[in-house]
Amino acid sequence: MSRRENRQAAVAAATVGPWKTAAGVGAVVGATALGIDLVTGDWSLSMLAGPAGWALFFFFLVGTVGGQLRRDTADRRLRRWAAEHPWQSAMPAAGALLVLNTLAQTILGDASLIGAFFLSLLPAGVLLAVAGVVGSVKQARGKG
Repeated sequence: MSRRENRQAAVAAATVGPWKTAAGVGAVVGATALGIDLVTGDWSLSMLAGPAGWALFFFFLVGTVGGQLRRDTADRRLRRWAAEHPWQSAMPAAGALLVLNTLAQTILGDASLIGAFFLSLLPAGVLLAVAGVVGSVKQARGKG
């Protein structure tokens, strides 16, 4: 497969996750973080940046890992490609988290664009690592 076809397959594999469940989990985590900030925090618009980051992280984590563990995917070729390329199938979610969290930290927080980008690298890297390891373990267990 060409690079372009691999990118298209990675994006298509990212769409098979349980995104409704992921949205619910992200909303609960974000609301919980906001509630904690309301009780303990400093009241300003920038207090929304942290909970938004947590909500985005858990949204993409549940959606991506859930998509890798899901067995009821209609397209078996897509599921097989994602199982054979666990790190590549995790890249679209990590990239989307990087971009959206950077925007959230810039718009809702006090960070500059460059600062927000570097602040967003850690959660995107953790997401990529967790999703890649889960996919790799699933792939190794499938071969054994």
